[in-house]
Amino acid sequence: MKRPIRLAAVVVSYNVCDLLRTCLDSIATSAVRTAATRTAVALEVVTVVVDNASSDGSAAMVASEFPDAHLIASRQNLGFTGGNNAALQWLGFSTAEVDSTRMTRIEQIAADQNQRISTQSASSARHPQPDYVLLLNPDAEVTGDALGQMVNFLETHPDAAVCGAGLRYGDGAFQHSAFRFPGVAQVYLDLFPPTGLRGGHRLLDSRVNGRYPAARWVQGAPFAVDFVLGAAMLVRGAAIVQVGALDDGYWMYCEEMDWCRRFWRGGWSVYVLPAAQIIHHEAQSSRQHRWQTQARLWRSRLRFYAKYADEYPPGALWLIRRLIRAGMAQQARRAERRFARGEIDGVALQQALVAYAAIREL
Repeated sequence: MKRPIRLAAVVVSYNVCDLLRTCLDSIATSAVRTAATRTAVALEVVTVVVDNASSDGSAAMVASEFPDAHLIASRQNLGFTGGNNAALQWLGFSTAEVDSTRMTRIEQIAADQNQRISTQSASSARHPQPDYVLLLNPDAEVTGDALGQMVNFLETHPDAAVCGAGLRYGDGAFQHSAFRFPGVAQVYLDLFPPTGLRGGHRLLDSRVNGRYPAARWVQGAPFAVDFVLGAAMLVRGAAIVQVGALDDGYWMYCEEMDWCRRFWRGGWSVYVLPAAQIIHHEAQSSRQHRWQTQARLWRSRLRFYAKYADEYPPGALWLIRRLIRAGMAQQARRAERRFARGEIDGVALQQALVAYAAIREL
């Protein structure tokens, strides 16, 4: 008898206790629905929750309400990448980057004599390395048999390292969950959106801005993409073994884009499954630190462009840096005008100006 397919669902959480509870319930419910489908894949699901030093009781909630989940309760915020790599390490994967000459952040923390990470589990034994790993945001809800659909797709497409889901906002509106790798045009449109121009919205939703045609999503059939959002991505264990874990140089943002780039370079492909529906409330953790988040976003983007500079035209990185500086200067002037109109107070203005200055210096 063929053994069940081992699936690990990894959720990295920070101060979103209620959303986390809903997320974990949805994983269990989707697994049950998958088992009940006529074309069921037999799943053996383990859930790993990494709590990034939340102050809202998230870790205690997981321990009491989800005793079967493996809880890694960190005493410091490891970031999205660090948290996921901690889970991958527990699952038996190496957390070394492609450049394995230095110790990774997670390995350094694990070796820290202060034991800043405490681990709680029903069993002290490490779980067997899974066939697939689902990275899922705590503000996401799996619907229907989405887990089964995603696993079945990778089972029947051995060339694919990753498949993403069809995301919806909390109100049911469509959310882009897969994109083309960014270029200079996308940086420009992000910094200087053509919102005041006629037809500007069509440009923002076009290939120029890294979007895939709406028809591809409406048709519902799986299609190949450059990368999928880390809010909900299923990754083949064998592919992780080949290319390594997430690049821990990204504290948050762009880590999934980098991972997909590495999978493509390793000879794998990446797909999105519009029919596998997942609700994503989006940015519920990151919005708690708005300006710090903005700086991390641009730091990660610049890291990506620099890391893959050989794939861009000569001078692209130089131009991108100039665009970012010009964009932050414009944002600063806009904040000053809002202050002059009484729309924000002096504290908000100062926070904005400090953040824009820091991003200009990246």
